[in-house]
Amino acid sequence: MSRNHIQLLLKQGHVSDKSGSVISQPSLKVREDNQYSIHIPPTQELNLEPENIPLDILFEDEHLIVINKPAGMVVHPSHGHDTGTLVHALLHHCDHLPGINGMERPGIVHRLDKDTSGSLVVAKTETAHRRLTEMFASHDLDRQYVAWCRGVPRWRVKRIEQPIGRHPVHRQKMAVNEQGKMAITDATVEHTYGGFSKLRLCLHTGRTHQIRVHLAHEQLPVLGDPVYARSYNPGSEIPEPSRSLIIALGRQALHAEILGFKHPISGEELRIVAPLPEELRRLSNALIRNYG
Repeated sequence: MSRNHIQLLLKQGHVSDKSGSVISQPSLKVREDNQYSIHIPPTQELNLEPENIPLDILFEDEHLIVINKPAGMVVHPSHGHDTGTLVHALLHHCDHLPGINGMERPGIVHRLDKDTSGSLVVAKTETAHRRLTEMFASHDLDRQYVAWCRGVPRWRVKRIEQPIGRHPVHRQKMAVNEQGKMAITDATVEHTYGGFSKLRLCLHTGRTHQIRVHLAHEQLPVLGDPVYARSYNPGSEIPEPSRSLIIALGRQALHAEILGFKHPISGEELRIVAPLPEELRRLSNALIRNYG
């Protein structure tokens, strides 16, 4: 049972203590001298219906498909996201996906956060799914992201090696945590603009929110990140149009630009490049225009 599912049960009044009092606050500390009961409502059968949602297809053959996922799209259904996901779109586009990796995540090999855009590969056959899963498990592929951050690093190139685990207080967040799993991100500065920078990030592990957590730890929070960037309201010292574009971004400025891997069936070397979405192109152009 996921933490999100437990939090939902709490909010819906399905958790009580031994006195029968309903507990609805996820932040309440558990007491050793108390007993708690969780009522789990009957599971509703998941009935995914294909949805005719346009897909930006970067590569496709009979074995796999690579999508340029837009920001705002959730990859697979979950609590609170039972429609409009990438899976719903894939079921409409690919008739034979449902049997691969279960009904909830047909063909899904890896994920991108809801508000991260970019290249995402999906398997269309069982064999392709198994081999792609092995590649991701062994990190035998090239995953390059670009991010626009607040702050300018003192380094030009850096390997960030910091373990990532659950935040000790805010359990819905991840954090650099000595009790967590080691995570490795290679970071290179591509451009600096005043007090901002554009970085290229290469993943060598695949921890949850890895890039966002590592950059926040480096005091380089990703612009627009609602979780790991402290509330940021650029003042009049930031020239237009950069200031307005940062305020109106509505997403984290993180994009999975390059996905390189061997085709799981043919062995051909593939290097898929996902074009930047319009809002990130505008942001980049504005920063260059304002700061050079």
